Amino acid sequence: MSLKDLTHAAHKAAETKPFVKVLFSGKIDPKLYATFLKNQHPCYEILEVCAMPHGLMNDYPAIRRAPAILSDFLELWGDDTSSPYMCPAVNEYIQYIISIKDDPKKLLAHLYVRHFGDLSGGQMIAKRVPGAGKMYQFDGDPEAIKNILRAKLDDSLADEAVVCFEFAGKLFEQMMTQVTDE
Repeated sequence: MSLKDLTHAAHKAAETKPFVKVLFSGKIDPKLYATFLKNQHPCYEILEVCAMPHGLMNDYPAIRRAPAILSDFLELWGDDTSSPYMCPAVNEYIQYIISIKDDPKKLLAHLYVRHFGDLSGGQMIAKRVPGAGKMYQFDGDPEAIKNILRAKLDDSLADEAVVCFEFAGKLFEQMMTQVTDE
């Protein structure tokens, strides 16, 4: 069985959350999408900062997403001085990543879920979201980048990848409260 097969159920559970449907609809409100980006940014930032000392992104440093996410957020949020809603799942995720910062295999599993996802399904999302969508733009061919990342993967990452999908699902559920509140 492959890592993809081992994580299929968790992946499916995360991607079928109602907020993902809003994300894929092509009709997401720019402020709502900016709020989503603001929630994603610290998750990616902590993951990437913790992964760097282990050399997990050395083969392809342009895989970093946090700067692009922040750029997308700033573009869409504009001059609005209010703070967007921050989901409780964000702080939980940050604390979790800090707790595994010394385990490169576990961090790699999170890079797989987040960055591989951006290189795959993220390419479809990019066509449907407002703004420049820099989060989903990579320097280089997405398939070539996926192959670099794929070479580091093995089935032992499955359990931790499932944890990352669960955190993503929590964030999607909490973001949905913003949809219903608007």
